[in-house]
Amino acid sequence: MGWQQSAKNLLNSSFLKQPFHILTVTLLSLLLPLSFLLLSRLSCANYYYLLPASTSTAPPEQPSEYYCNFCFSLFLNSTPSLLYILVSTVSIAALIHALTGKITIIAEPPSPIFRPHLYTAWIFLCTLQVCVGLGIEESITTGIDGSSLSSLDRCNLLSRVVFFLGLHETMLHWCRVVVKPVVDDTVFGGAREERWEERVVMVVSFGWLWWWRLRDEIESLVVATTAKKELSMSIGMADFVGWWLYYVTVTIGMVRVVKGFMWLAMVFFCRRRRGGSNVANTCGDHEDKV
Repeated sequence: MGWQQSAKNLLNSSFLKQPFHILTVTLLSLLLPLSFLLLSRLSCANYYYLLPASTSTAPPEQPSEYYCNFCFSLFLNSTPSLLYILVSTVSIAALIHALTGKITIIAEPPSPIFRPHLYTAWIFLCTLQVCVGLGIEESITTGIDGSSLSSLDRCNLLSRVVFFLGLHETMLHWCRVVVKPVVDDTVFGGAREERWEERVVMVVSFGWLWWWRLRDEIESLVVATTAKKELSMSIGMADFVGWWLYYVTVTIGMVRVVKGFMWLAMVFFCRRRRGGSNVANTCGDHEDKV
């Protein structure tokens, strides 16, 4: 029985808890940018699906498998309303938090979380993980790539940087108010302060995901709506929400940039004021000695 007790103590030690906690928080936090990726691919697929009916030319180099693929047709034809609602709610909450510094739509739960609520949260997160994963997998299988549509109208570098900052801020908000409280309560039995290792792993993971896929495909959210408008195609609610989500995220990034400049200005002003006070005190001491 001694080895069983040793194994139990090892599992309960921070040696295994800490890596598991970091890995779980990072993977669940990346669900938000992955949801943006899935929505951009759905916008791209919907655009190419409606294009042959509106123009005489078929979409260039677009595979025909996704027209008959049942799984992706289910994602495409039945608008993922729950995903749009979730991403919109988190984006609005992140925008309000960026503007006011307060969380008014999504509140951090008390610690510890009531057990039935904890189980419900895990069911929700696991279901979201499966849905987003299946949607992205089906888009890869059927050959749908949002970069083919984004190449029609590339945004400038400044817009990409601002959107990157906004999406990162939205992901952090999603992590703080949804993911981390649930994982903290499950692993450690209560709320826990964020460690620098968690921040580094999350930033590196998000940066890799952005460089790998998001930077080339995320613009499909706004390009699809613009292209449909130019071709006089019908613009649905999903197209409008995707376009709106893109610019809400850009607004969050702009708020973050403005706050960053304000912080730098305050630091520079405080240093100059402190330097002036030191010079005045030195001059006063010199006059007293004279």
